[in-house]
Order: sequence, then C-alpha cells, then structure tokens
Amino acid sequence: MSWVEILGYFGSSLTITVYSMKRMIPLRLIGIGANLVFITYGFLGAVYGQLILHSILLPVNLYRLREMLLLVRKVKVASHSDLNMEWLKPYMKRRSAKKGEVLFRKGDDSADMFYTLTGRFRLNEIGLDIAPGQVVGEIGLIEPDNKRTLTFECIEDGDLLTISYEHVKELYFQNPEFGFYFLQLVSKRLFKDIERLQPPAAHPA
Repeated sequence: MSWVEILGYFGSSLTITVYSMKRMIPLRLIGIGANLVFITYGFLGAVYGQLILHSILLPVNLYRLREMLLLVRKVKVASHSDLNMEWLKPYMKRRSAKKGEVLFRKGDDSADMFYTLTGRFRLNEIGLDIAPGQVVGEIGLIEPDNKRTLTFECIEDGDLLTISYEHVKELYFQNPEFGFYFLQLVSKRLFKDIERLQPPAAHPA
C-alpha cells in the first residue's frame, strides 16, 4: 500500500469522525482537516473528483467555523458588558405587527423570543413600553413551566425579528461555550428586570 493510499484512508476516517460529532466547532475543525487531506490525496493521486469536491468544501467549512467563533465571541462580550443581544439578529427572521395585535398573552406556552425593530410595543401587566432595539421573551427559554408571564402587544405598527427556542437550543447544543454565555446573559437580564420592578428602598427619617 502506497503512502498516497494511506492518505486517502486517513481522509476517510476523518470524514467518518465528522459525521459522528455533535459539537459544531470541533466538527468544522475536523472537517477542515479532512478537506486538506483529500485535496492533497486528490492532487498527488490524480483523483480529480476528490480534489474539486474538497476544494469547494474547504472554504465553506472555514466560513462556518469563522461564523460560529464570531458568535461565541460576541455573546461572550455581551455577557460581560451591556446585556445587548444584537449578536443574535443574523439568526432571526423578520415579521410585521399591526396596532392591537397581541404577540403573546400571559399564560401562553413560550416558543420564541423577539427583537423589536420599529414601532411601539407594550408589556401590558406592568405597563412597560418597549422601544426599538429591545429583546422580549428570552426569560421563557429558562422558565420552568415554559409559560408567558406577561402579555406582549403591538401599540403602533412595526417590525420585529423572531427566533424560536428550538433554534436557540440548537445553537446551545452545537456549542456549549455559546450556551454558557447565553445563559449567563439571560440570567443577568432577569436579575436586572427584578431589580427594576422592586420598589425603591425607604430612606430613614
């Protein structure tokens, strides 16, 4: 057996490893390794089908790896700074809302979270107006009963971005580091909301 054939078998073993992995960053790294091995194998062994295929797959894997690393970095920075969730916008879908439309009611099952873009919205039970650039519904992701605790209504026509909890969970399980910082960020936002809703402490006379 020549060393070029050994290279081909090594590339095949890496490809099998890729299909058995669940964590996205290690999967992409192994995939990139397999691409490089097969590009070398295809060039030296004149197996041009493999050479062309993995020359195409290599930049795809590099792009997806970069995308996930940037996501982790952004959520890590956000978890230690201003609680901003703009880093999640590329993973969300746009939708419109009309005045009087109720996006969800108190007691409804929680299924997704929102990011307001334009218009005005309100959390009715606490009379809180939600301006553009705010995240709503993220607490439902970690709420034990998975129920809405407030009613979210559109009071002026506008647009939102939305992402399902299933998609967030998919990102979470693909990359545990993302999951850690995401939960840290949501917890900080929860404690900030609790602090904001508490009555001011009375000052001693």
